[in-house]
Amino acid sequence: MNCTIITIGDEILIGQTIDTNSAWMAKELNAAGINVFEILSVSDNAQHISDALNRAFTNSDIILTTGGLGPTKDDITKNTLATYFGAELKFYEDIWKDIEAYMAKRGVGILESHKTMAMLPANCEVIKNERGTAAAMWFNENGKILVAMPGVPHEMKDFMSRVVLQRLQKQFTLPGIVHKTIMCAGAGETILADIIKDIENSLPPHIKLAYLPSYGIVKLRLTAKGNNKAQLTAQVEELSEKMVALLTPKFVFGYDDEELPQALGNLLLQQNASMATAESCTGGLIAHQITSFAGSSRYFKGGVVSYSNELKQALLGVKPETLAQYGAVSEQTVCEMAVGAIEKLQADFAVAVSGIAGPDGGTPEKPVGTVWIAVANKSRVVARKFQFARSRDINIELSANIALNELRKFIIGIM
Repeated sequence: MNCTIITIGDEILIGQTIDTNSAWMAKELNAAGINVFEILSVSDNAQHISDALNRAFTNSDIILTTGGLGPTKDDITKNTLATYFGAELKFYEDIWKDIEAYMAKRGVGILESHKTMAMLPANCEVIKNERGTAAAMWFNENGKILVAMPGVPHEMKDFMSRVVLQRLQKQFTLPGIVHKTIMCAGAGETILADIIKDIENSLPPHIKLAYLPSYGIVKLRLTAKGNNKAQLTAQVEELSEKMVALLTPKFVFGYDDEELPQALGNLLLQQNASMATAESCTGGLIAHQITSFAGSSRYFKGGVVSYSNELKQALLGVKPETLAQYGAVSEQTVCEMAVGAIEKLQADFAVAVSGIAGPDGGTPEKPVGTVWIAVANKSRVVARKFQFARSRDINIELSANIALNELRKFIIGIM
């Protein structure tokens, strides 16, 4: 069962708005057993929308569109759909009353243009909007379904969760789709693939393995498709266990949606331990990643962003002679930063980072991308040198992710 997602709006094509709707929809559709065949983004142009619809009806049984249902002149999706399906626009009195009530409740004055939102194709099934004013439209074209929804994310999600997914599951006989993602860090996809090559080479045709690399992180996603979801789940779990046994905790830090800061936080909670950060080139990104998750106050004491040498000395106790002899980007300095974070912030563990993010500041001895990372507890400190790229953003993100993983490995005793 194939589905095409069409996002409509000039703002997407010019990069003004990021299309987060399609990613969310694809994930939910996949979980329901609906294969997303393709995702299209088109402009607020009637011909472009019609061309996308022709393509979608050729390839898919289900077409979901978002965007272009508002009251302004550039919102042309509704009129284009009416023309496409050969229908007249009809004024829906009940939808208009809902719009009036919605506006009144929020103390917003009603304009004449708002009435256009109650003008909908006569041949569609109207789905009321419980989060806004733009109704969704359900079309059945020779057994193929098209649902047009507003582009506002929380409104679209409500339509999908409340109506669309449930109706699609009732209308179509859907296969089972099972995913299992193994979260890895500390090695690139080539190294991981070599470790698990025998398992990958023996996968049955209905199970696929995908490698999804990002900065310092690699996701290994197993996907199984078939009619017996319970059997698929058992098969994927068995394969996952075999892969993890080969990869070991040296590389595996979690599963599915678990992120590295969460995995690190769970380790600290298990040991009833705390941590602190001492950052230079990452500028507080490590602390930000940790505190992005609820409950981090139970294990995160705090962090120091010591960009200058003066603050490295004043706040972390780095010795002036260390900085003078070895420089800020050095094993000696980063080790003293980590030890200082433990002492000053009274933490059980600490991670410290100092490097040259770029694009300038490098030397022949310490080129751009040179980063030292240290991890420590109250009795031991370990530092490693890394050489990254020449892109500042990449260097910062890589440094933060690798630093988190270095601390994770230190805590579980594999460093």
